[in-house]
Formats: sequence, C-alpha cells, structure tokens
Amino acid sequence: MKKVAVIMGSDSDWDVVKKAVKVLKDYEIPVEVHVMSAHRTPQEAMEFAESAEGKGFGVIIAAAGMAAHLAGVLAANTTIPVIGIPIASGGLGGLDALLATVQMPSGIPVATVAVNGAANAGHLAAQILALSDDELKAKVQANKVSMRLGVVEKDKKIQQLADEV
Repeated sequence: MKKVAVIMGSDSDWDVVKKAVKVLKDYEIPVEVHVMSAHRTPQEAMEFAESAEGKGFGVIIAAAGMAAHLAGVLAANTTIPVIGIPIASGGLGGLDALLATVQMPSGIPVATVAVNGAANAGHLAAQILALSDDELKAKVQANKVSMRLGVVEKDKKIQQLADEV
C-alpha cells in the first residue's frame, strides 16, 4: 500500500492535523508526519516533494495557516495528489489560508478541504489510494455504511423524542 505524507507548516498545526493522522491510521494506511515550511525550509519541502513518489508515497496532505503556500510548493514539485488543509490562524480566521490554498495556478492543482478540515483530508487521501487498492476500497465502503447506519439510528431516536413532546 502507498503511504501518505502529512506535512504541516508549523508544529502548532498539530492539534488540527492529528485528526487526519487518526483517520489514516484507522484505515491502516502507512503515514509519515513532518514539519516543513514553504518559507523557512523551501529547499527541504521541494526535495521532499520531488522524492515522494520514489519513496512510496501516493498522496501528500499539506497543512498551513496564513499565507499557506506549503501545499502549492509541494504540488509544484510532484505529480502525486496534494490535499491542502487551510489552518485557522492569525486575524482572518483561516480565510487567508483557504484562499491561498485553493487559488492555485493552472497545472498545479491542490485539492482543498475546509478550514481545519483535517479529518476530511484523511478520508480523501484514503479514497484516492482506494482507487488502486481493493482492500482499502472495502474499508472506505464499510466506513460509509457505518456512517449511514449511524444517521439512520439518530433519526429513529429523534422521531421517538418528537413523538414524546
């Protein structure tokens, strides 16, 4: 199975990013976590992206706040999918990071989840890898069934509570 790299621009992003790591581990996807900065360690970020496919990575998740250039720097230097997680930080509540992550130039795509949407980044990475891994695909499908059954059960409880009013 291909690995997923989870790269964050700062260790202060960990409280958000760990949700993606948990999802990946729940799917039993190998994951590596690193801190790299588009601005402070651009050479290391570029070299990581350039070598990622050769090291067995199938997806890179990149989390950054404010200017949020990390996902774009990684995407510019690899052909494997990059998923951006805009982190809420600074005075704009993550809007700046969202716009920086989603507004990529043509030819440098970054799939982008919601501000602080790390869990969905993990699920999206799993779905991408599941395209070529039937065992993982079955796990993703089972998770969707579990979510559906959970909502059906909540609906039954709410209907009962409504009947009691």
